[in-house]
Amino acid sequence: MLETVKRLLDNNQEWVQEKLSEDPAFFEFLAKGQQPKFLWIGCSDSRVPTDVITKTDPGEMFVHRNIANLVINTDMNMLSVLQYAVDVLKVEHIIVCGHYGCGGVRAAMTNQHYGLIDNWLQQIKDTYNFYWPYLKGLSHEEQEARLVEFSVVQQVYNLGKTNTVQNAWEKEGRPYIHGWVYDIKTGKLVVQTPMIHDNKGIDRICRFANSNISFKEGYLEDVTTFEEITDPRQS
Repeated sequence: MLETVKRLLDNNQEWVQEKLSEDPAFFEFLAKGQQPKFLWIGCSDSRVPTDVITKTDPGEMFVHRNIANLVINTDMNMLSVLQYAVDVLKVEHIIVCGHYGCGGVRAAMTNQHYGLIDNWLQQIKDTYNFYWPYLKGLSHEEQEARLVEFSVVQQVYNLGKTNTVQNAWEKEGRPYIHGWVYDIKTGKLVVQTPMIHDNKGIDRICRFANSNISFKEGYLEDVTTFEEITDPRQS
């Protein structure tokens, strides 16, 4: 067991030497501060390493991760990261990135109880119920993939409605918000929403307020109103 941990420390030493051989001033530059252009809100899943899949260096990406990449307006951790990134670091872009095969999404689709995390996953359960008309005709695997996508859109909407983003949009016209999904089977990032930088964009893409949504080539565009909704809890 100690050898497993020691491997991490040994790897760190190797990484330090590799970086110094590439640029002797690498760590001196990093120590001066950070000026990232991006805030990444992603899942804690160990298979989705932010810097690896985007090929970014230290200092380029400010990162917040949690189970199932949720943006919840009572989560002081996420809100604090967001406020610091937007108001202090002045990031230009915020990326909300989910991923196929997400354990949190999979758990939210069941009626099983997992403990404390059930409270955290309730928002995904609500999303699942809301979009049941689009999901009920799909296989379980397809439902899971689509729910990952729906949840990303929900988080983009939640993000756009935070006071931090609203104030920044009003004063400076930034940040730009992006909704992506990472495909673990291919290693590729899939764009799920267009770039959004104002309320018109957030309301056009994410029409949760009046229960409207439709799809075209992966984007949420022309509106179709739900007139009859079958609740999955009753099916």
